Amino acid sequence: MKLNPIYEYAPLSADTKKTGARTYLTPSGIAVPSVTTVLNKTKDMSFLVEWKKRVGVAEADKIVKRSLKLGTGMHKILEDYVLEGKEPEGDIFSVAMAKKIINQGLSNVDEIWGCEVSLFAEGLYAGTTDCVGIHKGDPAIIDFKNSRSFRKPEWIEDYSYQTVAYALAHNEMFGTDIKKGVIMLATQQGHYQEFIYEGEDFDKAVVGWGERLEEYYAKYR
Repeated sequence: MKLNPIYEYAPLSADTKKTGARTYLTPSGIAVPSVTTVLNKTKDMSFLVEWKKRVGVAEADKIVKRSLKLGTGMHKILEDYVLEGKEPEGDIFSVAMAKKIINQGLSNVDEIWGCEVSLFAEGLYAGTTDCVGIHKGDPAIIDFKNSRSFRKPEWIEDYSYQTVAYALAHNEMFGTDIKKGVIMLATQQGHYQEFIYEGEDFDKAVVGWGERLEEYYAKYR
């Protein structure tokens, strides 16, 4: 894996104060919702409600906070590794998950164009993807995830929408033809999972993302 910054990526200004939901300001001055905001606002949350009932609100809050802390740590370790070649260090659980992704996921990445890349589709949405580069010979959007346990593909449908949203935005901004999304997921139990969206799976996710985006604007704009 090598860092090859062939595109000029610029950060976007983010704001969560006015609405409580993250928005980005594009270079033209238009405020657009983040990809995660669109997905969260159009998601069926019934499973989450049931889970909180089952484990209890206090315990659920504790689990979520721990996962967020570990995920933030893992992402920082991976960012430092990709951009600076820094060896993983920090919280032992975050380090363990980061190493899983480095050894079993990033080992299949030929080159990285950018890390923590801000992308937008003018007038529609924006967001920040973990990585853009070449995965097994193909240009791809690469996102890092962490989980308490194994995930089934049907449980993480929103991950596919997230990757295609970033791919479409990158294609619009830089004239690329990215048609592959890769989710590299490390569990807190020490396992690694990889989900690849390409071909029919990518096309299906494009349709799904378009429907969610349409639903968001019908409800909130």
